[in-house]
Amino acid sequence: MPSHAIGIVSLIVLALAIYALYVKRLAGAIRNVYAINAVIALYLNCFVLIAQLFQKVPALKALAPTQTETPFKVAQLIALLVFVVLGIFATRGFRNEQLRTA
Repeated sequence: MPSHAIGIVSLIVLALAIYALYVKRLAGAIRNVYAINAVIALYLNCFVLIAQLFQKVPALKALAPTQTETPFKVAQLIALLVFVVLGIFATRGFRNEQLRTA
């Protein structure tokens, strides 16, 4: 199923983020790797969420029964744009932060 494939890709992306966080301790440029991979993983999960909503919620299913219609594509495009902006903010804001150890 496509959702399973996206889930596997999300796990691979999360593995890179975990490596950056716990092994490299966000040293130097690896901070951007962490921020970008965290945003990508969350986007992939939201991508599947939107697809599931259009399959399961009757009102949304009526708008896009085959998920090739315009409302589905617009919802996915809006989600993509939101996550691109969040990724930009995450990399810019996280670049200058000091890593806090608890």
